[in-house]
Amino acid sequence: MTVDFTARPEKPLPYSDEFSSADEYVNSLLDFATNSHLFQFLCGGVHILDFFTSEPGLFVSAVPKEWQDYLVQTEPMVLLDFLMRDDLDALTSEQTGQPGQPPQSLVEYVKDIRKLSLRRSFQPTKPKLPVLPRQVALGMNTKKVHEVTQFSGYIDRLTEDVARVRGKELTHLVDFGSGQNYLGRALASPPYNKHIVAVESKEANTAGAKDLDILSGLAEREKRIRNKKLYHRIMESVDPSEANDEEALKRAAKALGVTDEDIATIDLRSRKELQATYAREEGKGSIEYVVAKLGDADLAPVISQLEYTETHSEDDLSMMAVSIHSCGNLSHYGIRSMVLNSSIHAVAIVGCCYNLLTEKLGPPTFKPCFSRPTLQPLNARVVRESERRDPQGFPMSEQLSTYNDQGIRLNITARMMACQAPGNWTDKESDAFFTRHFYRAVLQRIFLDKGVISKVYHGPNEGEGGHEEGKESPFNFSTNPVVIGSLRKQCYTSFGAYVRGAITKLTTNTDFSQYSEIVREKLSDITDEEIAQYEAEYLPRKRELSAVWSLMAFSAMVVESLIVTDRYLFLKEHSDIVRECWVETVFDYGQSPRNLVVVGIKK
Repeated sequence: MTVDFTARPEKPLPYSDEFSSADEYVNSLLDFATNSHLFQFLCGGVHILDFFTSEPGLFVSAVPKEWQDYLVQTEPMVLLDFLMRDDLDALTSEQTGQPGQPPQSLVEYVKDIRKLSLRRSFQPTKPKLPVLPRQVALGMNTKKVHEVTQFSGYIDRLTEDVARVRGKELTHLVDFGSGQNYLGRALASPPYNKHIVAVESKEANTAGAKDLDILSGLAEREKRIRNKKLYHRIMESVDPSEANDEEALKRAAKALGVTDEDIATIDLRSRKELQATYAREEGKGSIEYVVAKLGDADLAPVISQLEYTETHSEDDLSMMAVSIHSCGNLSHYGIRSMVLNSSIHAVAIVGCCYNLLTEKLGPPTFKPCFSRPTLQPLNARVVRESERRDPQGFPMSEQLSTYNDQGIRLNITARMMACQAPGNWTDKESDAFFTRHFYRAVLQRIFLDKGVISKVYHGPNEGEGGHEEGKESPFNFSTNPVVIGSLRKQCYTSFGAYVRGAITKLTTNTDFSQYSEIVREKLSDITDEEIAQYEAEYLPRKRELSAVWSLMAFSAMVVESLIVTDRYLFLKEHSDIVRECWVETVFDYGQSPRNLVVVGIKK
């Protein structure tokens, strides 16, 4: 192992001690992901909206029979403890399978998921990092303060390592998807004093960030010189509601007989329209904003806008790409940027929003067990993305793209579940969460029974029924489900309120005009008593749903491990360019569960 980088962890991936090397871990991870039918079902094969649309239901049809009694009889938080925290080695073979105890096959499955999930424990490398000054921490919640504090200290140490090993100081840190620029503001402020290039696609975010820069002291608001006497005269002649309307003020000035020449001396712009000005001082940090919607990892459009390149050669640039939780493919662009841009010498990317990643390989050419299509209009974007075969999408690495000649695919259900962080679920939050999903699933059953939606069959005779008589199962048909989205808070106080709120939204909101007529026709006469009967019929099965959702979220820790490992492998495969690469934790999981940073250093 090289000793060049003091910041480099002992292992390139935080895998379980049960593996002797990163290669052994990766091989086991990919083998499990492609061969465990149960994992494939729990991470991609469960559509909650179809949970109760078949009988005896998704739980009975797909969950191993020997698991079912234990799962439905175990309280949700007790089940989470078993999945994530209990000492499974303390369970003897004589205990497993006894009343109240998990069956041995379930214990083995849980052990496999735990073993293949990357370790998430966090130990700060420095016991005490600089506290963010109050003016720098403006707008941050507790979670963001933790993230920015820890990552600023981490980046500071990493930049020192990169400069020492490469023999050249980094000129800039490029933040992919900077948002309100909380990270950049902290790194540009003392004691770090870094030069930040904040790349953001939304001008409103950049404008808000500049306002915070002014409040933090990193920038000043543009000074204006105005004829105050004339200005006050104009302001007295307009309604207070028009005080910030430049055009209204100009009209009022002309009505008072003020000449165009005199109007030009007043500067009628509102305070919000004044630009932030940044003084460049030796030894102090700086921020440059670039508004750009990146579609790939090519940073030429960003570099061309930098003040630095107006006075320096582009060859003088030496930059590191950084990001905390940039959405979707921006993480991929940040990681790829080191391979595609000569000016990017290192990357340190903490990803999130796996559900927004595009897909590289398209739909599978074979039909895995428990596979059912995601139908329109459930997620029209999802279908388009899976067909698009985006070369920038998941997976990045050649190893995952070609594994077993098929590649590793993760549909949006699997990637969305990888964002769930079940280790942080509380009893109250879990109950509210499971209740919302229970309401969604039972309402879908009402839609099916009432004819709002229909069954769509899949299989060799698709279009002709696609199933043998008496052989209907959750895996040869789906529904064409109605996705309602969120409702007002009051709609979640009871199932009756939820159904009434959903019907109102579907029949009055123009976004759901395709449903309004059929929902009015089929559900206008549904009574409160009928709604209550549906709730009473399915309430005893709510535990089925909560148990499967818990298993899905727990299993999807392996999905996140696959995504992070793929990013590490992509850098490792570019050994002609990449000198070092690794993954480690940078946040406390309880504060910020997307806590794995992917690091790469160029040769």
